[in-house]
Amino acid sequence: MKMSLRVLSMVMGLLLLAVAGFAEFAAKPNVPPQQAPGGAAVRPSTPKRVLQGEKIVALMCVHCHRDPSIKTLAGRPMPDLGTDLGNLYSANITRDPVYGIGKWTDQQVVTLMRTGTGRDGRLHLGMPRFAYLSDEDAASLVAFLRSDNPLTRATALPTPPQELSPLAKSLMGTALQPTPLVKHLAEAPPASQPVALGRYLAIGRYQCYFCHSQSIGTNNEAQPELSKGFMGGGEKMLDDDLKVRVSRNLTMDPETGLGKWTEAQFGKAVKFGMAPGGILHAPMPKFSTLTDDEVHALWTYLKTVPKIKNATPEDGAGSPK
Repeated sequence: MKMSLRVLSMVMGLLLLAVAGFAEFAAKPNVPPQQAPGGAAVRPSTPKRVLQGEKIVALMCVHCHRDPSIKTLAGRPMPDLGTDLGNLYSANITRDPVYGIGKWTDQQVVTLMRTGTGRDGRLHLGMPRFAYLSDEDAASLVAFLRSDNPLTRATALPTPPQELSPLAKSLMGTALQPTPLVKHLAEAPPASQPVALGRYLAIGRYQCYFCHSQSIGTNNEAQPELSKGFMGGGEKMLDDDLKVRVSRNLTMDPETGLGKWTEAQFGKAVKFGMAPGGILHAPMPKFSTLTDDEVHALWTYLKTVPKIKNATPEDGAGSPK
């Protein structure tokens, strides 16, 4: 998941007018914490939940949190987020009791996932918020992070302080806010309800909408379907080589979306990165562990999303700027 480039450029002019008013605040080395919301008790760990948590972590957490030299979830520098907000680092989420989440309560871990607020009340920038994650999936993530998997091995590596730009400091507490706790499902819908399951996967567990709507900066995490250009693509992101990529239109528009694709083609693209028009690029993950039922559910749900005509570079709309 990547921070938006477009939204930052769109609001730059307006923000420059506001920066003067925030000058004193922006000069401060730290951002004041907010009150971290509480949370309900988290379901206990079971072998089944550990396996489910491993699947979700592999798809949604490893890319940003895995240190490639240590091969644990000790965090890393995040140049692929761009530098408008400064030099950011992903957090150490190993079992280390000092530098990781070893002493966090289960509720504190889930609160961070849902709201973006750490146990010290500080907002974690650049991290998507899993506001609609089910209680079962949240418990599964916690179970895996508490497990003895090599990825979660306690790693005594401190996360460097976030080097926030004056722009980022000026936005903290104003445009950049924690996501409120929202009503969410206890468990994912069954495969026998493909539209409901697909919606949950797209906005809850895998958050397709987060990158595939108009802009991360205009996403509505509390009401995802109200995000501008919901599922219509167009979000500019950086790949692993810091090259700009544009997210695909996932609506069923026949000219610029998936309207002429088949379910089989969609499944091949989502699972293996092989689309009808060619190989998909990072930061799009390969969801290789999706089941056939999950692919079918996502496809069925996307057919219910209002069509948006929005051509991206792969449709001949020109190269991203």
